[in-house]
Amino acid sequence: MITIPQCRIRTCKYFIGVSHLDGTEITERVVCAAFPDGIPKDISYGENDHRKPFPGDHGIRYEPVSETP
Repeated sequence: MITIPQCRIRTCKYFIGVSHLDGTEITERVVCAAFPDGIPKDISYGENDHRKPFPGDHGIRYEPVSETP
């Protein structure tokens, strides 16, 4: 079963998407501005909503995408 990253469901404005190091699913990583080398599993697939500091987040934390243009 394919699991959808929680950060995508939360619609964080810093979410970038999926990156492939060599174009295959084996090297697939979910990335964002805070974690350009791959979002930690505690955040991407776990219960951590990243509203508090997390090691390596470069001071960037969850912020919802603005609903106003």
